[in-house]
Amino acid sequence: MLKDLFRKPKYVTVKPRLEEGREETAKPKEQEAVPAKRDMPGGLWQKCRSCGEIAYTKELERNLKVCPKCGYHFRLTARERLAFTVDEGSFVELDPGLFSGNPLDFPEYGEKLAEARDATGLKEAIITGEATIGGFPVIIGVMDSHFIMASMGSAVGEKIVRAMERALERRVPVIIFAASGGARMQEGIISLMQMAKTSGAVAKLGEAGIPYISVFTDPTTGGVTASFASVGDINLAEPGALIAFAGPRVIEQTIRQKLPEGFQRAEFMLNHGFVDLVVPRGGLKGTLAALLDLHQPREGTNA
Repeated sequence: MLKDLFRKPKYVTVKPRLEEGREETAKPKEQEAVPAKRDMPGGLWQKCRSCGEIAYTKELERNLKVCPKCGYHFRLTARERLAFTVDEGSFVELDPGLFSGNPLDFPEYGEKLAEARDATGLKEAIITGEATIGGFPVIIGVMDSHFIMASMGSAVGEKIVRAMERALERRVPVIIFAASGGARMQEGIISLMQMAKTSGAVAKLGEAGIPYISVFTDPTTGGVTASFASVGDINLAEPGALIAFAGPRVIEQTIRQKLPEGFQRAEFMLNHGFVDLVVPRGGLKGTLAALLDLHQPREGTNA
């Protein structure tokens, strides 16, 4: 009995049953071992939306996020733009604690605002503050398209107006980098009111002789284009920036016609007198400093 328990077991090979009329095929080859993929850290490379080339992220950042192959201008955060636009260490933020609530109790709007704040580290879609550019004092505002597409709600409009009122007090020029999908419709008429409110603040700057420079970045559309962004004393734009009230797809579907090549892009708007100058990102700080110098009060003037 013990011998039977420890006897080497016999194994029987069982062939799979074949359907009637089918022949047995050759045995498949043993699968070759596939080497394990290395874990590559994310964010090392970025694909250009214009030419499709792959750019090394570090090289892209050194080039101010402009594609080295085709010159496409990637979108920036407000903090990134401030970092290379104003003089180092000169920026002092205004109204950092001002942000929108949910005045109409719009469904899920509060959650969307919270998500945007967590994702961007911003309270709202614009940062405003005092700074110097090339040594010249300015009040500056930079919109951030990563925050609900930089839509203009009540807080965005209020921050712009307060910044312009600060410029009136200090009698220094205003520069605003616009980037927006338009009015923030979750705030309804309160959002639309900001168009008139900000335009009125620009008018006060004009009456006081305070220069206002507007810079269009990609994209600037809707109610922002139809208000403070388009009424600068000098209107600049970055190359390729979309500048529009209604976008090209909406217009094409409405009029049922093919639009011209480059329609509503910065270069098209320059050719049609809508902007004064298209300036590559690398030359923006120098251009702004030159314009600020040009508008400084001179001896013997009443300015």
